[in-house]
Amino acid sequence: MPKRKSSALAHGTDSTPELMHMPSFDHLLPHPAKRRASQRKQALRLPKPASTNPDVNSEVLDGPEAFRASPDAEEKDETLDVDRIEGGTATHIKDEEDTVPSLVTGGESESSLSDMSDIEPPPSKKPSVAKFKIQSSETEKQQKAPSTAQAKKVEIKEPQFLDPEADGEEEADEEEIQAALSRPPPVHSDYLPLPWKGRLGYACLCTYLRFSNPPVFSSRTCRIASILENRHPLKNPDEPPHATKNRPDRDQPADIARGQAFVESLGIANAKDIVKMLRWNDRYGIKFLRLSSEMFPFASHEEYGYKLAPFASEALAEAGKVAAELGHRLTTHPGQFTQLGSPRKSVIDNALRDLEYHSELLSLLKLPPQQDRDAVMILHLGGVFGDKEATLDRFRENYKGLSPDIKKRLVLENDDVSWSVHDLLPLCEELNIPMVLDFHHNNIIFDPEHIREGTKDIMDLYPRIIATWKRKNITPKMHYSEPTPAAITGRQRRKHNPRVATLPPCPPDMDLMIEAKDKEQAVFELMRTFKLPGFDTFNDMLPHVRKDDNKPVRIAKKKTPKKKKPKKEDDDALEAAEEALDAEEEEFVQAVIPEEEVGMGGPEGRVYWPPGMEDWLRPVKKVVKKKEPGERGKPLTPAQKRKAAAEAAESAVKLEADVNEDGEVDAAVIATPTPAKRAKAVPKSRAKKTAAPKKNARSVQTPSTSDDEASGDALLSETESVPAAKKRAAPARQSARAKKISYVEEDGE
Repeated sequence: MPKRKSSALAHGTDSTPELMHMPSFDHLLPHPAKRRASQRKQALRLPKPASTNPDVNSEVLDGPEAFRASPDAEEKDETLDVDRIEGGTATHIKDEEDTVPSLVTGGESESSLSDMSDIEPPPSKKPSVAKFKIQSSETEKQQKAPSTAQAKKVEIKEPQFLDPEADGEEEADEEEIQAALSRPPPVHSDYLPLPWKGRLGYACLCTYLRFSNPPVFSSRTCRIASILENRHPLKNPDEPPHATKNRPDRDQPADIARGQAFVESLGIANAKDIVKMLRWNDRYGIKFLRLSSEMFPFASHEEYGYKLAPFASEALAEAGKVAAELGHRLTTHPGQFTQLGSPRKSVIDNALRDLEYHSELLSLLKLPPQQDRDAVMILHLGGVFGDKEATLDRFRENYKGLSPDIKKRLVLENDDVSWSVHDLLPLCEELNIPMVLDFHHNNIIFDPEHIREGTKDIMDLYPRIIATWKRKNITPKMHYSEPTPAAITGRQRRKHNPRVATLPPCPPDMDLMIEAKDKEQAVFELMRTFKLPGFDTFNDMLPHVRKDDNKPVRIAKKKTPKKKKPKKEDDDALEAAEEALDAEEEEFVQAVIPEEEVGMGGPEGRVYWPPGMEDWLRPVKKVVKKKEPGERGKPLTPAQKRKAAAEAAESAVKLEADVNEDGEVDAAVIATPTPAKRAKAVPKSRAKKTAAPKKNARSVQTPSTSDDEASGDALLSETESVPAAKKRAAPARQSARAKKISYVEEDGE
């Protein structure tokens, strides 16, 4: 059946007989562009204004399943599958055995990001499809003028999750770049807080200790699937656990206590390494450290959570004792999903458990009174959820229900997404909460009606900010970091530079947290630049060399010099001695370094690595290249010698076979290379054509007519008896057109 035209389908159904005979004007309209089936389906999807309230819209992501996602985690657990995010809905990656909600974790970062529930991903490009519809003027105005809420969503193109210390550059569209280039230049202060009397610190991880042997760090973690797996006993209980050789046997019954002991052992190892990190910092003049929130994995989980006391009390008390002895300050920074302004009850419940966990961790340190007050928990306010005032009201209400210990430690920090200093400072003054000023965040999110971008105008708010700390008798602290040099847009500027170039214009006695990817190396860089206290305690490390590790050193056997042949009676004794020497194994010498000095940089303090030279922390990778026998410096083995002799004999046989009967050697044989140069040889067939000399025409005397046959035969035999070597040596140079001519008379003539 033939297909009907689109005009027949349009006019042949519900038309009157008069309209049926009306001429069609479809041929005058431009033909619509051809589209694929996927484009047609996409064109039919009309955007709907989405609510930002998580109770109304279930697709709003505000961390309902993020129980303790810390930005300070070194290892990523179960993260968001960004490729599967569609329309603001995120799908969690789970293990096959993981039947509980996954833990959403960020990368290794110091600056927590606020929850971005009210921000949608940028809309995808719509196909250019021509539409021919008659609409009223009011309908056109409504479509051309979107609502203010939708306009805000289109303007904000920040991603929901961004690691400020991740590798790679953030992409930006043309509109973002144009908007960033049109912003006025920042106005910075020329004040430097020198001489420096405060404490510089870094967050969570010491890069030098992380790559020592054994490694020292406090963020060992696991997955829920690992907890479930370790509830089963090992296949061989008498042997230590191994990743492949001795794993838990799932065929045996599970025990919850066994899985709990596994996750607690990780926390104990993390807590014990704090002591080493504190002593390392003190040796090099660093007296400020942020503890990792991942120290005790899943401690605030709704189902797999646990209390730290009593199993971790002793280890944490030992760390607090060392911190008190050295006068160090310890703080924490709960994750980006720990927020008290969310409209969703499950998020609030998770945040309360997370704050309780951090509060217990700091309390078990048993610090002296002033150091205990200085052990604060830095928190971001979180998402805006479409209404800042409503979010502030929810925060006030939830803050009232916190325990006294959490209220004593909780401080707020301005972020680089939603909340500026002018948004938080009145709230902190109202609720008696100290406020942390982050200079880097303030250069991205600020109130242009009050201050300009840069460090100069914000200094006018120092008295109010510091007063929020003095009311509770807590030592003030500030955060400082810098964007990468290539950053242009606001989203790109959120990424932290590996190191900072200068000090901010803060008071000289401030506790300053340096948030940078290079951690303690960024602090060393400032010490060297401004000759701060401790700059002369460290030196450049040797590339790929560690002299402060207690690891076995392999020493090669010494080669004995060859001696002359002894007498026959001493042969037996010498052979026995040589066999005994060969039977000895290679010696292992254990470096005698005290346990407390392992990983401390040695007597020279070689712990600094230049910018970009992070690979110096690891041993150099050896690349073994295969060499040809002739290229090696060692003598040939007997097998190689036999092979070379066989090749030489074979070439000699070929040389003899190619000799002509008359004693002439073929030119191809002369040009045959040795086995070492066989690759550059010219093919034999080609060598005969190119290398062989041309045979000249035989020069014979021209007989006269009076000569008889005998004289002619004698002349011919005399000419043919000339040796071949002399004929080749004759400098006969003739044209290529020359032909061989013989004047010998045949018998028939």
